[in-house]
Formats: sequence, structure tokens, C-alpha cells
Amino acid sequence: MDADTVVGTELRGLRRRRPEVAGAVLAGTDGLLISSDLPSTDATHLAALAAASFGLGNRVADTVRQGEFRESVVCTTTGCVVTYPAGRTALLTLVTVSAADDLEALHEEARAVARRAGSVLDTRGGGIGATAVPDAHAPLAVRTPMATLPTQLRRPARPTWRRPPI
Repeated sequence: MDADTVVGTELRGLRRRRPEVAGAVLAGTDGLLISSDLPSTDATHLAALAAASFGLGNRVADTVRQGEFRESVVCTTTGCVVTYPAGRTALLTLVTVSAADDLEALHEEARAVARRAGSVLDTRGGGIGATAVPDAHAPLAVRTPMATLPTQLRRPARPTWRRPPI
């Protein structure tokens, strides 16, 4: 079986086993949709939002130094949206229609699906969602002082043109 078939089977199987799961999306950490079993919501937008949620959650986990990021949970008045890392380059996002009676059991099963799907995606290599998870200890931005830039890249202190005489 190819990777797409295995991933699709995993997503559908999770929905069959867990009736509170309304749908599932597998996306790259770059926010690109890989696979979806989400009937009523725009999976492309959810994939992008899941990547943003993962990036924020990963940074928060690193900042508080309480271990690695495991999942991001957003609870609404009618359910939850949960995002889990799936291998090095993907995320599994579940939409539940109600608060799960046993959220820990759902997490356990979803993490197992994320591991299996992530393993398939990691071994196939490349493709959609191939942006590796960034190093949590990497700086967010690096500024280069102007004095260290080559002279030709620096902006002149005053304009190099002159106004023609009147």
C-alpha cells in the first residue's frame, strides 16, 4: 500500500473507533494539507491553523522547560480541536463534536495514530509537508548590525543625487 492509502485508512479508522471524533486532518508543519477525513469544515484552513497552533505550542513548551510538546487542545462550547505532532514533518488534528468522556483515552489512541502516520510520512521522505520541525532553541530572528555589512549594501547617509539648478 502507498503512503496516502495507509494515512487515509488510519484517519478513517480513528473516526470509526472514536464516535466523538467528527473529522481528522493530517497536515505538514508548514500548514499544507496532506490528507483529510473532515466532512464539514475547510480542511485547508484547518491545516494552516494547526501549523500555527503547533508553532505556538512548541514555543510555549520550550519556554516553560517542562518537556516536549505533546498536543494543543482548543475547547469550544460544543467540542474540541486537538493537534498532535505526527513524525518529523506532520501534524494530526482532530475535531470532536463533544467533550470526550475520557479525553486521556482519546489522546492515547490519537497519539498512536499520529506515530503510525508520521512514521509512514517520515519513511516516504519529501513531498507535501516536508518542512522539518524547527529547532525549539533556535533564535526567532537574528539582526545584523549595519556596521558589519559590506559598504555597497549600506544605505548612504545622504542622497547621492542633487537637485538641478533653477
